Amino acid sequence: MTGRVQVAISADGTEIVGRVRGQGPPVVLLHGGWGDGEVAYESLVPHLAERFTCYTPSTRGRALSGDNPDHSVQRLVQDVIAFIDTIGEPVYLMGWSGIEPPLGAAAQSSAVSAVALFEGYVPLLAEADDLASLGAAIERAGAAAAEGRLADAARAFARFVLTDAELAALDGDFFERWGRSIPAMLQYFQQNMSNQAPRPYETEQLAKISAPVVALWSRETTRSTWVRKSAQYLAQHVADGHVRELAGGGHFAPVVAPELLAKELTAFFESAR
Repeated sequence: MTGRVQVAISADGTEIVGRVRGQGPPVVLLHGGWGDGEVAYESLVPHLAERFTCYTPSTRGRALSGDNPDHSVQRLVQDVIAFIDTIGEPVYLMGWSGIEPPLGAAAQSSAVSAVALFEGYVPLLAEADDLASLGAAIERAGAAAAEGRLADAARAFARFVLTDAELAALDGDFFERWGRSIPAMLQYFQQNMSNQAPRPYETEQLAKISAPVVALWSRETTRSTWVRKSAQYLAQHVADGHVRELAGGGHFAPVVAPELLAKELTAFFESAR
């Protein structure tokens, strides 16, 4: 990713940094539990930058942003809100996969004018085998990361979210680049599995989101039942919710099928203008 950088200071003093590219209404593209702002949307931004100013921040401990021992959901939400506040005008917000930070920001910030969520996992709707598979992937990634093998940790986690077709389509240095975010991802999972604070995906929290929301999913993903049920749940419990099925791409559509996702995002955000 190239382009100028924008810096925000989160509520606890952590520096949150993201790149800025394009022209038009602002869209904040937020990475998920895995990844960072430097890698998550590098394929998608060129398909949006002619119509939107694209901001790609990283939450704490990732890419250009500063770090802090506290990786609770509440702090990550504050990271997103702080970054949005630096833009100075209403923004469209996109979240992918790990969607608690964007949901929390949408519930708390009046500057979010529309929200797109791509394949967000709502833990309340997971089947036992989904949670078992996720736990095993985290354990494998953690073992490799503990030995300093971050690329191998990324490979170990990848099977949970990537199909064989998606794996075949990735660039040769994918795991090296995406491995950088593994330590922050592991901190996120470790600190939030037992967190008793209200979660942004709970119905009482979703009811606070007044902006229009579209929940996107793909049948070609590795966890199609989970993401479909999650999309329906999210659309049902916000004030103005919609569900759209992406015609292909799988969970890593922002990387391997960005043109398909960009078409859906452009249509939704322009309809919300």
